[in-house]
Amino acid sequence: MNNFDGLTVDLANLHRLSEAESRSISPENFTGEKGKAGMATQGNGTVPSRELGQGWKVSPCVTIEPGATLTLADIEGPGAIQHIWMTPTGPWRFSILRMYWDDQDQPSVECPVGDFFASGWGDLLNYRPVNSQAVCVNPGSAFNCYWPMPFRQRCRMTLENIAEEPMVVYYQIDYALNTVPDDAAYFHAQFRRVNPLPYKEIYTILDGVQGKGHYAGTYMAWGVNNNRWWGEGEIKFYLDGDWPEGKQPAERGGDAYPTICGTGTEDYFCGSYNFENKQTKAYEEYNTAYAGMPQVFRPDGLYQAQQRFGLYRWHIPDPIRFKRDLAVTIQALGWRSDKRYLPLQDDIASVAYWYQTLPTAPFPTLPERDQLEVI
Repeated sequence: MNNFDGLTVDLANLHRLSEAESRSISPENFTGEKGKAGMATQGNGTVPSRELGQGWKVSPCVTIEPGATLTLADIEGPGAIQHIWMTPTGPWRFSILRMYWDDQDQPSVECPVGDFFASGWGDLLNYRPVNSQAVCVNPGSAFNCYWPMPFRQRCRMTLENIAEEPMVVYYQIDYALNTVPDDAAYFHAQFRRVNPLPYKEIYTILDGVQGKGHYAGTYMAWGVNNNRWWGEGEIKFYLDGDWPEGKQPAERGGDAYPTICGTGTEDYFCGSYNFENKQTKAYEEYNTAYAGMPQVFRPDGLYQAQQRFGLYRWHIPDPIRFKRDLAVTIQALGWRSDKRYLPLQDDIASVAYWYQTLPTAPFPTLPERDQLEVI
């Protein structure tokens, strides 16, 4: 009897047959319908294909006007998203990606598109390659995501353009249709930004999560506003009542303590000793399957005045499981004189990735455009 659903595939099960049906949505097939791709007669490729006609790359991309929202996908389940590829133009913080599962009004994913793909600092000119298991950003600023995203009734995915100029997006969403296992949870991703972080405040990556699930990863876009080292802060995971309502963490004068506490920012992102190459005396970028610092933006002596970093940590082999609730914080901590810690007031943005049961609790309101902008 064949019990393999074909929704989550890797080298260990690639050889197995299943009843899953492969589908793909792109501007050449907006619905993913079988046998209906490449049929466009109008689109952004109408002029270059005018002598060749139908089937010759007539609709490779879509223009999203200022203030408009494009429905990237609207899929009847059950099934699972297996891969997303896209390359949007314009400021990446001004393109808001949202995903809705099973007819929820509340999105389970709400995030600027660049940050979602571990590329929080900018636009096409600030492309940096990312080479990891869950997210790849390839030359030409091609965004790729391999997070498995099962759904039972419906998947709806949108992209909103909040910029003042039109944006162009090429995209392809690959998915499979088949019965979803009973124990499959739903993918979530939430963006936050604080600029600057108030003095002695703790940066909250995630809170308010209710349900059963597991934490799957963190991306951070960290802009440093002080000299010296900036990554002494500890990350903390509050699980299943560690942070009761009305209580505060110890750093805020309360008596709420986490179950999991890291030993430093570079330690959490699987680095060490300031991410420094001791031979070059400089920060060293790195990409690995589960952790990396692919983005290091250095001052140029003119308008690029601050150091900025992009870091990811995927909890794929070590998910952090919770049964009822979850909150995640990280300290921004550097050094004063006399070997004393300095609470930093940095520009910090993050994306938390996790899986959980529905319903999705309401997210904090996304910052306004001026508060999202990378300057």
